Amino acid sequence: MPESILLDITIVIVLGVGAQWAAWRFRLPSILLLLLVGFLAGPVLGLLSPQSLQGDWLFAFVSLSIGIILFEGGLSLRLSELREVGGTVLNLTTIGALITWGLGAAGLHYILEYNVPLSILIGAILIVTGPTVVIPLLRHVQPKGRVGTVAKWEGITIDPVGAILAVLVLETLLLLNDPSRAEAGVNAAVEHVAIGLGLEIFVALGISVAATMLLVFVLRQRMVPDFLRNAVTLMVVVAAFVVSNVLQHESGLLTTTLMGIALANQPFVSVQHIVEFKENLQVLLIGSLFVLLSARLELSALEYIDLRVLVFLGLLIFIVRPVAVFVSAVRSNLDWEEKAFLSWMAPRGVVAAAVASLFAFQLRPVYPEAVDGMVPVVFAVIVGTVAIYGLTAAPLAQWFGLADPNPNGLLFVGAAPWVRMVARQVQANVLSETVLDEVDLYGLGRLLITIPNDEVASLTALHFSEVFESTDVHQLAAGPDSRHGGEDEMPKHMRGRPLFGGSTHYQSLKEHVDEGGTVALLTLADDYAEDEQQEYYTADELSDHYDDFSLVPLFILSEGDVEVVSEMDQFRLRPDDRLLALLGPEANEPGSLGKPGTTDGGASPVEESAFEVVDIHDDENDGAEE
Repeated sequence: MPESILLDITIVIVLGVGAQWAAWRFRLPSILLLLLVGFLAGPVLGLLSPQSLQGDWLFAFVSLSIGIILFEGGLSLRLSELREVGGTVLNLTTIGALITWGLGAAGLHYILEYNVPLSILIGAILIVTGPTVVIPLLRHVQPKGRVGTVAKWEGITIDPVGAILAVLVLETLLLLNDPSRAEAGVNAAVEHVAIGLGLEIFVALGISVAATMLLVFVLRQRMVPDFLRNAVTLMVVVAAFVVSNVLQHESGLLTTTLMGIALANQPFVSVQHIVEFKENLQVLLIGSLFVLLSARLELSALEYIDLRVLVFLGLLIFIVRPVAVFVSAVRSNLDWEEKAFLSWMAPRGVVAAAVASLFAFQLRPVYPEAVDGMVPVVFAVIVGTVAIYGLTAAPLAQWFGLADPNPNGLLFVGAAPWVRMVARQVQANVLSETVLDEVDLYGLGRLLITIPNDEVASLTALHFSEVFESTDVHQLAAGPDSRHGGEDEMPKHMRGRPLFGGSTHYQSLKEHVDEGGTVALLTLADDYAEDEQQEYYTADELSDHYDDFSLVPLFILSEGDVEVVSEMDQFRLRPDDRLLALLGPEANEPGSLGKPGTTDGGASPVEESAFEVVDIHDDENDGAEE
């Protein structure tokens, strides 16, 4: 393999994955960074030559990659989700698609002055949104209830619909411009479209059902070992995509989408391992696709981006999308806030970019001058919609009350007395007047597993790995042998992050409470605040530093956040922070630790250790609402 080709492949992978990591790290829409690094690597810096990124191999790779991405998207769709929103989803992918197509084509013709055939074609391309942009955006926004389901279903199912319509329009244009068949006229073109649409649906349904049945049979009969399951699944998906395309041009996208939906909703075999594999593969494919497609642009493409393009973009965002949504949802059970949010959720993605690039290549002999601006305009719409929706969707959802601005909710698994004591104190603090506006526990952000069985706890951590990030799953060891180096320690990949610190485990905390320990809310004393806020501690160091009394740090409550004290973390206490800790029984002795509103003759060990008491748990707190 020539070194230049190997270098190009390496650059694409590094930029694709690196841009997605940077987007996650800095909370930016990943597609914006992917398009930016691709454009910089291609025409700007010349790391990737636009001339070398041409040819049938690229479009074949792009088409197959999109098919795999749509299959993965279909795996996330459950038919049970359609009970409430099925009609709305159907209307958005039919009526809404037609409205978007018609108004978009009109804007292309009257604003950008494209001829009618090209306006109709580009309008069909811009119907699609797609899972490559919608799913990451939904993951970032985390909307509640029906609106997230509608957006997810529309984003995945509209891709093959828009792609099929665009292909049929393209074939019609090529038919009408073919001198050998032009005399057939418009009637023949309409007939061609109708027959093509019917064949697309028939072939896609047939191939997807057959491929799904074959795959389910093979997996259910255990004809494939575990280590080959993902590979065999990918093989069947690719084969179904190719066979479908051979039988009917560009029907493969619909085939893989239907196959993913069918596989996700069959009751015979688990598809969890397939979902995890496809999610990892999707990261690589999405990154590679956007870098490759944006690197193909020439610097001269910027000449086509002018004020008219911005006006057209505004038309799509502020008029076309809201009209399509409100008309499609006119008889739905969605309230106006949900409709308004859906009106602000139509970013274009990799399918639009890929189809535009492919069609421009095929239409060049027919419209040699007009197609030069086709790809830049579509990319401008992609960048504009992703930037505007990506940067504003989350604040808008929070304003409408459809999303939690900062999901700090804590989900406790386990109900021992000491666990309820801790949870009650956290809740009582959150519901107090001084912090109610600072910490919103509407959304659940972290999982705390506090049960006296490591095996069950580990299974719980694995089960909830789909809901919570691995960094947000914390697991308390059952006993001393379950901690690092212990004979009963579970493998790292099968458990959550170690919860709390030092020799802390379930049994030690239980004994702590049984002997009279209590949960208290502490803050830094004024005399110590200036020095202590500069210190970073691990949970072990904090317990050791204040060894004149028994203290197990549990949570740090600060402005707008609830921080879980994990064994491996370092944290800093600031003057306004409060430390929720489990204190030893000596804290309840007379003269040792006074409850709020009381005075004691002796000096408190807590006060000597730079802490003041804000609140302390006692039986009166048991009446707090849960």
